[in-house]
Amino acid sequence: MSPGIIVLIGAVVIGVALSVFKSRFDGRFRGTRPVKVAGRAEVQETAAQATSGQATQVGAGQIGAAHHSEAHDDDVERLSAGDIGEELGERATLLQFSSAFCAPCRATRRTLAEVESMVEGVRHVELDAESHLDLVRRLDILRTPTVLVLDATGAIVTRASGQPRKPDVIAALGAAVDRQPR
Repeated sequence: MSPGIIVLIGAVVIGVALSVFKSRFDGRFRGTRPVKVAGRAEVQETAAQATSGQATQVGAGQIGAAHHSEAHDDDVERLSAGDIGEELGERATLLQFSSAFCAPCRATRRTLAEVESMVEGVRHVELDAESHLDLVRRLDILRTPTVLVLDATGAIVTRASGQPRKPDVIAALGAAVDRQPR
């Protein structure tokens, strides 16, 4: 075999491997990044922890109980209606960051609108990332589409970068709705 064919085969193998790797993680909901809290340790939650009512505090031990208490809810930075320019959903909010020429953003918009119409009390809000650069930087949004799932109080429960699948959105929404104090 000539060196050119070996290089071509290697490039194809690497391309396929990267494509499989990207498709495995693209659009999947993951736990939030650590949330900085003034004067306190960082709190990091995943959707699974939110569903079970557990949270991990980096530094001085554990917090969390069967359901989040009012005291712990005050520890998490929240997005308000003023931050996103629209009212939050009664039960949860699907916050989508998009850009003008993003084809996956349009597909994500349709998916989130379908879920919004299926689940009572859920609101879908789409923001143009370019028009909201301060919020994009604050939330560490690196690409579009990025979807944040907020609970009824505006706390970020989970996020997905890339185009999420409808079943994944519904599951992530379940974690946000389960967080509500009873």
